Parts: sequence; structure tokens; C-alpha cells
Amino acid sequence: MANDEKDTSAIAEAEAEAQKLALDVAAFEFRSLLNGVDDHNDCIVTIHSGAGGTESCDWAEMLLRMYTRWMERKGYQFEELDYTPGEAAGIKSVTLEVKGEFAYGFLKAEVGVHRLVRISPFDANKRRHTSFASVFVIPEAEADVQIDIKDEEIRVDTFRASGAGGQHVNKTSSAVRITHIPTGIVVQCQTERSQHKNRDSAIKVLRARLYQVEREKAEARVAEYAKDKKKIEWGSQIRSYVFQPYQMVKDHRTDAETSNVQAVMDGDLDMFIEAFLSHGQVDMVAAGSSA
Repeated sequence: MANDEKDTSAIAEAEAEAQKLALDVAAFEFRSLLNGVDDHNDCIVTIHSGAGGTESCDWAEMLLRMYTRWMERKGYQFEELDYTPGEAAGIKSVTLEVKGEFAYGFLKAEVGVHRLVRISPFDANKRRHTSFASVFVIPEAEADVQIDIKDEEIRVDTFRASGAGGQHVNKTSSAVRITHIPTGIVVQCQTERSQHKNRDSAIKVLRARLYQVEREKAEARVAEYAKDKKKIEWGSQIRSYVFQPYQMVKDHRTDAETSNVQAVMDGDLDMFIEAFLSHGQVDMVAAGSSA
């Protein structure tokens, strides 16, 4: 009897070790897909509501919740740099700084237009509505990368932070908008009560944007970059989230899909991110074979 118990215990221990090894191997293979020059960097994430008015503003806020839940699962730190509320509900746009290992490598998979289909909570007739929001992700420039921002090349404007109440209201003109005159890039930050802190955050976002531009020039990828910035409307979505008449989340680039909509909205995004990264590796191999 004692020997049987020992054998059973040994088998259970071996199975547990094998399962752990399989998970470690899977995690290693996943990380091996993150081989881009900036994949290990922190990043700036911006979510914009698109076609659909209040519906899309609400959808943008739902995406914000989804991504922050995912970041919490990963143990990433994130900070809100800019927040523009919707007129009736939700948000028009939000910008986050995300810090953590491979933050950009993972989140670059989310760049594009996201489409929602659901019964509208804002429609008294309970009709089905389609809403759109876009996600844009850029890597932060590392400290040793030289991105010169000259005072004479920027225009700094201050204004009062927008919002209907709570932490996003400010009675003084502490919000900051910076225009980079040579490129026309405009960034703004308004979440801090200190104008100085908002200016520092805006400069950080501008530096990341300029780094992205220089990176694209160096890699001759300007045309590909433009493709990512599609119109936020029908026909340009990378992923669809259907709540009614059935439940399905489907990525149109990789065909990865799941019917567990609630899990996805609670931040379970790894299957889509991994499919995107794997798909990219296949494309690179195919391109190399045809060269």
C-alpha cells in the first residue's frame, strides 16, 4: 500500500513537472517572437473614438478598461497622460504611458481599428449598433537615443483641462498642448494639476513620436506606417467584437477567434497577440523565401 502511494505521488509530481516545463517552453517560444528592434521598450498607447458618436466614445472607454486589465495581468505600470471625455458618455481619446518588459512588443499587435457590434444601451428602441475606435502604439525612445527638441521648434499652449467632474477637472490653465513646428506633430497632456508636470509628459510623448518618425525613415517603412493609420470606420477594422446577435471576437488579420467575449473584455488578449506575432514571423519567412 505504501509503495502504491509513493508511485502515485511520484507520477503526480512528474506530471506537474512536465506541465511546468511545457508552460516554460511555450513562454520561451512566445518571447522569441519579440525580436524587433524596439520590442523590449516601454510604449505610448492612444485610444481614439471613431465613427458612431456617443456609442464609439463608450466603446473607447471599454477598450481602455480592457487594456488596463491586460496590463495589470502582466504586471505592467501605466500612467494616464491625456484624457478627453465624451460629451455624453465615455471618452473621445486617452493616452497612456506603459512601462514593462516588452510592452511595445506585445501592444504593437493592437494597432488599428476595433469594431463593436451590440444592442445599444443608449438606444431606447434597443437596436443593434456598430461602433469604432482606434488604437495607436509607439515605442518610447531609450535614454541613450538622441532626439533633439529645440525650443524654437515648438509652440507651447496652455488651456484648462476638460471634463465633467472628478480628477479630470482643473480650474486653472494647467493643461499643455505642444506643437512641433517642423513636423506638425501635436501632443497634449492634461491629467496633472501642475502645468510643469503636464509639459514634461507632453515632451515625453513628443519625443516618442519623433523617435518613431526617425525610426521609420531609417527603416524605409513610411508607406507601411501610413497603412496602420486607417480611417476609424467600416471596412478598416483589424478586429471585431460581436455582443449580439451572437458572441464572438475575431481578429481579421490572423483569423484567431473566441466566443468568450467577457474574458477578452476582462483583458484576456494573449491569444490574439500571440497569433499576430506568429503571423508576422510566417510573413517574414515567406518574404525571405521569395526574395
